[in-house]
Amino acid sequence: MIRVTKVAALVSALLSTSALAQIIEGTVLNKNGNAVAGAKVEVEGTSQSTVTNSDGKFSLRDVSNGKAELHISAPNFAHLHQDITLVEGEPLQLSFTLNRSPIEVVDVLATPIHLSVMESASPVSVLAGDTLRRQQTSTLGDSLEKMAGVHTSFHAKVASTPVIRGLSGPRVLIAQNGLDVSDVSRVGPDHSVVSEASTAQQIEVLRGPATLFYGSGAVGGVVNVVDGRIPTDSTTRGEWLLETNSVDDQQLGSFNVTTGNESFAFYADGYWRESNDYDVPVSPEVEHDDHDEEEHDEDQARVVENSNEASSGFTVGTSYLFDKGYVGLSVEQFNREYGIPGHTHGEEEHDDDHEEGLEEEHHEEESVFADLEQTRVQLQGEYNVEGSWVKQIQLRGGFTDYEHAEIEHGETGTLFENETHELKLDVLHAPMNDWNGAVSFHYKNSDASAQGEEAFTPPSVTETFAMAIMEEKRFDEVLIQLGARIEHVSLEADNVLLPSLDTHDHDEEHDDDHEDEGHDDEHEDTLVFPIDESFTALSISAGLVWDFAPGYNVGISVSRSERAPSASELLSFGPHIGTSTYEVGALFAFHEEEGEAHIELGEGSIELETANNIDLTLRKTEGNLGFVLNAFYNQIDNYYYQTNTGLFAESGHDHDEEEGGDDHDEHTDELPVYIFKTDDVILHGFEAQVAWQTTDEFKTTVFADYVRARLQDGGDLPRTPPLRVGTQFSYQTERLSAHLDITRYEEQDRIGEGETATDGYTLVDASVSYDLDVLNQDISVYLKGTNLTDTEARVHTSFLKDIAPRPGRSFALGVRGYF
Repeated sequence: MIRVTKVAALVSALLSTSALAQIIEGTVLNKNGNAVAGAKVEVEGTSQSTVTNSDGKFSLRDVSNGKAELHISAPNFAHLHQDITLVEGEPLQLSFTLNRSPIEVVDVLATPIHLSVMESASPVSVLAGDTLRRQQTSTLGDSLEKMAGVHTSFHAKVASTPVIRGLSGPRVLIAQNGLDVSDVSRVGPDHSVVSEASTAQQIEVLRGPATLFYGSGAVGGVVNVVDGRIPTDSTTRGEWLLETNSVDDQQLGSFNVTTGNESFAFYADGYWRESNDYDVPVSPEVEHDDHDEEEHDEDQARVVENSNEASSGFTVGTSYLFDKGYVGLSVEQFNREYGIPGHTHGEEEHDDDHEEGLEEEHHEEESVFADLEQTRVQLQGEYNVEGSWVKQIQLRGGFTDYEHAEIEHGETGTLFENETHELKLDVLHAPMNDWNGAVSFHYKNSDASAQGEEAFTPPSVTETFAMAIMEEKRFDEVLIQLGARIEHVSLEADNVLLPSLDTHDHDEEHDDDHEDEGHDDEHEDTLVFPIDESFTALSISAGLVWDFAPGYNVGISVSRSERAPSASELLSFGPHIGTSTYEVGALFAFHEEEGEAHIELGEGSIELETANNIDLTLRKTEGNLGFVLNAFYNQIDNYYYQTNTGLFAESGHDHDEEEGGDDHDEHTDELPVYIFKTDDVILHGFEAQVAWQTTDEFKTTVFADYVRARLQDGGDLPRTPPLRVGTQFSYQTERLSAHLDITRYEEQDRIGEGETATDGYTLVDASVSYDLDVLNQDISVYLKGTNLTDTEARVHTSFLKDIAPRPGRSFALGVRGYF
């Protein structure tokens, strides 16, 4: 009998505590004592959640005995965290009061510890709901650029990646539901991000190192696009959108829908977009020079040639739902064809009125375009163990097959391919001395290749194994967040090329015979060799948030993050038309002897890039006035970047005779040679956001951001965003919504070698929408106007700033529905 009792006690201790469960009931009110309908009440670290009814009441069943943390959130209110203790046989009756917040607070998903703009040590922003729909564009970077601290690389509206605090490319990870999108957008600015904002639920931006959650590719930040492709419940809901835009004749349609029954949930989304070359403002100089009215119409808009697009995508997903979690699978097919403006094969840029890429609307010619296809399979599951040691297990897996072909004269000139397998396992432990957190295991394998005359990197395989731990604990008014990650990265390439490159400067005599001879030598004397490099990167982070007064907190985050260089940073050797440069990787070295320059294998070791970052944050979280003020300092040792050698090399591209014409001079097929090197750099700056809810209908928001990016020994980093200040005036009633945005970009004259300064400009945007009830659907009709003053605006972070300014004045008319 004693043995049976002991066994029963042991089994009881090891079993999920949900066997001893209670009911929580309560009410959520505002500070005036009125019910808050639609508030979400959830038990942190579990899948248990509910929503308040019209009377503000809620009920949670089968909540485990013991300590638990409730998280209550609602639009336009500050989030509330409340610790409770459940005792067997004592059901709880609770009441919560939410305080207003003029700054929207949305939680970050796919991270083991809690993150939001108002509550985490690390700086976070989330674009969701109506704000996301109002700001979404055809490219990811352009959709996010109104966030403080986030700019766009703006590649003529056909491609863009986010620039976070002056960093982009391989330092900013772009993820889809927590997994790498696995495209080649971080290799070149002309490569589009394989992600669609019109079907997304929210887009999350973690500013500063996010390596603990996503790996060393997030040493500068991360952008995570979240959608419902793997449904976690079977509630029937959906959204659809139709829109047209005047500046490029864009037509857009998209939808997403979720449905199911008690055991199975189903999801589908899709979108279709087509657009023509976009209009740009005619500069005063151009208008002044157009005297011949028969040949030039003063009011005729110019366009950025070859900036058109045709895209479509479709996703289906399903999940099996059970009492303790779910498991699901989704398949996405993404297709995009878009022009590649500035694909000049080494032509020199034209000045003033004759800027290359800007053409009258009637001009037509054979153009280069990209044909992008991606198939993505994603697995996701969650199991609520709720045991004595393990609380929850989260699993994410993905397979991506990516192909990007550059088509010229009807044939594939260059083909980029990437096949990626990725798996993440997060094990959330039960509270240990009030510490909550998880251990994370991460594996990723990317097999990338480029073939063709503009393939500037050899085929390579990058494999990553990582383990991380993240923990947090609240000590009364102080929240502590700690984390560490160790990551092993291996890079293998069997056919690394070291051509015998014929380089010269423009002061040298360089006749045609010599050019031909040098070009032949490049093929005859190419050295081919394998490499097998491995790196072990360690990242650590510590932060705290102190609620030092009611409605106020201060946060500090300190981190040290290491990053292994990417294949393109190490192994590049060839023409990169997207940047109009001849790229040479850091594996090689530039030498000059007796007046002759040549490139050979470097003798030094390949170093990890190391970022030491500190963030300070002051927030006012409640009341009619709210603000978030961030200051950051980031010192990066062994920073990989490109520097101009002052030499030129043949692009290696074959031009047709008629393409050359009389306009091609002796330097037409040459590209400046840039080589990757390492240096120590410092980036520091601030972000500020202040929101004032003047009345229940009117709100004013002001934001500003600035980053200073410089070499530690002197000099500036290229393509650094300028100082920016913006304001938004909003009017919101039950059915009417109106917004006016005014954003000032200051002149950027802190420039890197080979750059030119960029003039400042002011953009004025506005939108208005009206909600209707039609056939039991919520319908919203809207009108958006951008660049209403038709200002010529050039983006300093863009490689095409001189030939592709921002679009001119445009109007978008659309209708969207929810059910």
